[in-house]
Amino acid sequence: MTKTVRDYIRSIVDFPHEGIIFRDVTTLFSDPRGFRMAVDQLLAPYAGMRIDKVVGLEARGFILGGAVAHQLSTGFVPVRKKGKLPGAVISEAYTLEYGEAVVEIHDDALQPGERVLIVDDLLATGGTAEAGIKLCTRLGAEVVGCAFVIDLPDLGGRTLLEGLGYEVHALTSFEGA
Repeated sequence: MTKTVRDYIRSIVDFPHEGIIFRDVTTLFSDPRGFRMAVDQLLAPYAGMRIDKVVGLEARGFILGGAVAHQLSTGFVPVRKKGKLPGAVISEAYTLEYGEAVVEIHDDALQPGERVLIVDDLLATGGTAEAGIKLCTRLGAEVVGCAFVIDLPDLGGRTLLEGLGYEVHALTSFEGA
């Protein structure tokens, strides 16, 4: 039987706390076939499209985004947690279920008119992705799509991003939180 990306993802019950099923992509990353499959499938809808930069969301989005950027022969830009980038940055706050967080991008990472693809491992509430989109658009870039390995549709991230007019591409989905 042919494996799918989903087959490489490990589910860990009650992590990081009781009632949560954590979808662990490290098992996907550690398998050469699984990792290649994920990267190929993430970029497939964008092959042949002009993409100037791939923007990866901290932290697993760096792994995926770097590989996707390499395959698309384009640059890679990280969106990091506050205080992690060494140069001049712009910041965007977003809401988490337990508070607020801030992500940043270098203020010269994208140029007006550049077309970017946002990449991350997981789409849950969409807060991090929305903050990443806002950073990119504040720098004048055009977000052409958002690609994720996993979508958790019950948490509403896809609905949020699509409601804002952005295309969402996910390789698999898991029901529940």
